[in-house]
Amino acid sequence: MSAEPKHTTIPAGAKSAPAGIGLRERKKERTRRTIRTEAFRLFREHGYNETTVEQIAEAADISPSTFFRYFPSKEQVVLADDVDPIMIRAIERQPLDMPILAALRQAVIDSFDEMDPELFAFEQERVDMVYSIPELRGAMAREFERNIVLMAGVIAPRLGRSTDDFEIRALVGAMTGAMFGIVGSSGRVPFDRDLIVRVIDFLAAGMPL
Repeated sequence: MSAEPKHTTIPAGAKSAPAGIGLRERKKERTRRTIRTEAFRLFREHGYNETTVEQIAEAADISPSTFFRYFPSKEQVVLADDVDPIMIRAIERQPLDMPILAALRQAVIDSFDEMDPELFAFEQERVDMVYSIPELRGAMAREFERNIVLMAGVIAPRLGRSTDDFEIRALVGAMTGAMFGIVGSSGRVPFDRDLIVRVIDFLAAGMPL
């Protein structure tokens, strides 16, 4: 697969900063969005490997040292996931007596409904890059661990269990592994609501074959 993203629009990478936050926070969020927007434009035009941090900083009108205050590496410009907070809020809104996989299923639907078109387009491009660029695919192992810790921290309190609970970790690990297993080299688009819901439905049914 090509190392360059397929989309042609320039995404902002996140919704506008929420009303009510301070001026400093709004400026920081604007700078962060500008860095990602310019980085993705350069990745699209020149390729991920050919783009340097210095080029991204220049395009964003900041210094390289400022870049590293927002992202520890070029890799993290792509790997940072702006959907996590949306998904966490959606899970927390589900009734506590709802079966956990049903709650996750509804949270996925709610999260996709909540995303504005700009963020959705950005995430499609971002996830496509993660799965299509070998250097980023190599970082997926670290992302799997982060996702497992994140989701265990959301699910365990709902069930009154520890985040290290065997069944909690097995469930979250199964979901993470299932998503990676069906996208990989299959040609499927990873950032797809129906695909994620189908994975959850399959797990909830006991993975019948």
